[in-house]
Amino acid sequence: MSSNIAIRVEDLSKCYHLYHRPVDRLKQSFMPRLRRVLGISSMPYFREFWALKNCSLEIRKGETVGIVGGNGSGKSTLLQLICGTLMPTNGGVEVHGRIAALLELGAGFHPEFTGRENVYMNASILGLSQTEIDAKYDEIVAFAEIGDFIDQPVKTYSSGMFVRLAFAVIAHVDAEILVIDEALAVGDVFFAQKCMRFLRTFKSYGTIVLVTHDFGTVVGLCDRAIWLEQGEVRSIGQAKQVCEEYLANRYGAVRSTIPRQVPEVSMSNAEQRSLSKHDARIDFINHSNLRNDIEVVDLSAERHGFGNGGASITDVHVTDLEGRQLSWVVGGEMVRLEIEALVTVPCKNTIIGFQFKDRLGQVLFAQNSFTAYCMNPVSASPNDTVKGVFVFRLPILPRGKYSVDVAIADGASPESVTQLQWLHDAFSLESHTSSVVSGLVGLVFDSIELSSQGTPFSKTAVA
Repeated sequence: MSSNIAIRVEDLSKCYHLYHRPVDRLKQSFMPRLRRVLGISSMPYFREFWALKNCSLEIRKGETVGIVGGNGSGKSTLLQLICGTLMPTNGGVEVHGRIAALLELGAGFHPEFTGRENVYMNASILGLSQTEIDAKYDEIVAFAEIGDFIDQPVKTYSSGMFVRLAFAVIAHVDAEILVIDEALAVGDVFFAQKCMRFLRTFKSYGTIVLVTHDFGTVVGLCDRAIWLEQGEVRSIGQAKQVCEEYLANRYGAVRSTIPRQVPEVSMSNAEQRSLSKHDARIDFINHSNLRNDIEVVDLSAERHGFGNGGASITDVHVTDLEGRQLSWVVGGEMVRLEIEALVTVPCKNTIIGFQFKDRLGQVLFAQNSFTAYCMNPVSASPNDTVKGVFVFRLPILPRGKYSVDVAIADGASPESVTQLQWLHDAFSLESHTSSVVSGLVGLVFDSIELSSQGTPFSKTAVA
C-alpha cells in the first residue's frame, strides 16, 4: 500500500515565535539559560503562532491534489514542509519520488546571477547533473520565452519573467512530483495556458500538489482537494465538493441540501406548462448536422447550496424573447434567463447573478446585475418577489454537459456582499451537436433587468 503513496504527512505541526520587539529576540537567546543558572523560573519573550496543527494526509502517486484556504491558513507552510525548505515543529513528512517545487516568487534564484546561471544552479539543486542540464538547456530557454534576458541578472526581471524561467526549469528536471504555490497567478495569460497544458500532460504520469485560489483550476485539474483553515485540515475529498464547502464557509453559511421552494403543481397545470414550452429548433431553417442543438434540463428537486437564509430562489428558466419557456435552444440564438427569488429580509441593494460551467466545474462565463444597478439599486422588503432577467445570445457550445449556478445577494460593493442564497447546478444543459470543438462564440448581453414586487416600476439597464 505504501508503495502507492507519493506524500505522507503525519501529525505535522509548525510553530513560529512572534516577538513584540526586536530586543525580545535577543533576550530569548540567553535569558532562559541565565535564569536556569540563577535558579529562577524561565519565561518566554515571544508568543506562539501555530501555522499548522496536527495535519495528517496522504497523496497517492499519479494524483493531482489542490489545496484551498484563505490567506494565513497554512497552505504555503505545508508546501514548504513537504519540500523540505522548512523543518516541522512536530510530526513528519515522507516523500517518495523526485520532487520539484515552484514556491514563492523568486525562490531558488540568486538575484545577482544571470538567468543562464540560475538555470544551472536551480536544476542542479533539483538533482540534475551538469551533463543533463547541458542537454536540456535549450529546451528550458525555449519554454521560458524570455529571449536575450536569459543572460541578464534576474534582479532585472519582471515577476512574469521570474515565473517563466522558474516553471521552465521544473518542467524539464524529470520530476515525479510537482509542487506549485500560486505561481501561475502572475504573468500573461498565454504563458499561463501553456503551463496548464503542461500540467495536464504531466498529470497523466506524475503527481501534482497545487495551491491556488482559482476554484475553476482546482475542479478542472485536480482529483481531490484539501481545505486548510487556521492551520488545520477541515476537509479532504472530491475537488468539487471541497470547493463548495469552502465557498459556503467563506460567506459564513453552512452548505446544505436545499429543498425546492416552488410549490407542487397539479398534473393538468404541469401538462399545460410542458405544452407551452417552445422548441427553438423548428424556427431554425438550417437543418445541417452542424447546428448547435442544446437541451435545457429543468431545475432539479434538490439542489446543493448555501446562504444566510435571507432569500429563497423559487424558479429558474430559459425562455425565448417572447417569454416561451424552452426545452431546447440553438446556440447563437437570443435567449432570456429568468431567475426569481422570494426575499425574507430587508434587502437594500439586490444583486442577482449566474455563472455557466463546463462538466469539470470550470466557469465559462458569468454575469450579475451589480454593475447595471450599482448607481440605482433595487431594494426589496420581506415577502417581496425579486426577478432578474438576462437577455443574451447563447454561445455556440462544444458537445458536452454544462451546468448553471444562480445566486441572490445584497451588497453595495463587491467587497461587502452578503450571499442570501447560492444554488450550485440549479439547472443543466447538454449540447448534442456543434460546429466547434472547443471555445465559446457570440456571447453578447443585450440587456439586464431587475425588479421587485414591492417596486411600482421595473428598472432596465443596458449591459
